[in-house]
Amino acid sequence: MKFVDREASIASVMEKEVLSKHRKALMLFGTFHLIHGIDDSAVSAYEKDYPNLTFVVSDLGIYDTNRPVASISPFALWPNPSIALTKGTWLGTLLLSDVFQPGIMVDPDCKVQIVLFPPRLQKQAEKPIEHYIDAFLYLGPQEFRLSEPRPADIALDADYRTELRRRESLMRDFPQSPKDFNDETMREAQNPILEGAPPSPDTRAIAQSCLDAKKQGSPQ
Repeated sequence: MKFVDREASIASVMEKEVLSKHRKALMLFGTFHLIHGIDDSAVSAYEKDYPNLTFVVSDLGIYDTNRPVASISPFALWPNPSIALTKGTWLGTLLLSDVFQPGIMVDPDCKVQIVLFPPRLQKQAEKPIEHYIDAFLYLGPQEFRLSEPRPADIALDADYRTELRRRESLMRDFPQSPKDFNDETMREAQNPILEGAPPSPDTRAIAQSCLDAKKQGSPQ
């Protein structure tokens, strides 16, 4: 493996510094690092030896982002903020695909797949969401939410962009070109508004970008 196993690293720290010493900890990671019942998550790794000790809270992701009128949302009367359990509730009957935006997988032949999990984990991800997440944090209607604006001095920092590209290269065989990467960084810095669910990725453009990178001999 050409990059550090983040899940094993997280699980190791939790086992050595928290669980084995009967301590408590607050972990702040992307939900898929913490999810129950999926082989590749840090929590699932240590729950084999320390079961029923971790309470996983997630945001609502892309769920409820496409309703044209906020008043018809099932959350219209919820206080902001709220936290709601999944076990035994209608939220718990949702699927992971109802809440989380699929990711992009590009194989060495530049074939693009839109998947929530790698194929080998798909079967593990088919149960209702209460099997994976213990509660949801509700932070108000999507149209009123802001993401944290990226300060211009950070977006323009060459060392910062170099590190982002280094990380991207670990996850993709053929990362974006420097120009495309810089353009995307600047677009993200300019617009802090969360405007509903993200658009579907342009798989043809992604595949073409991969093919172009292969022709140019981009390092893997």
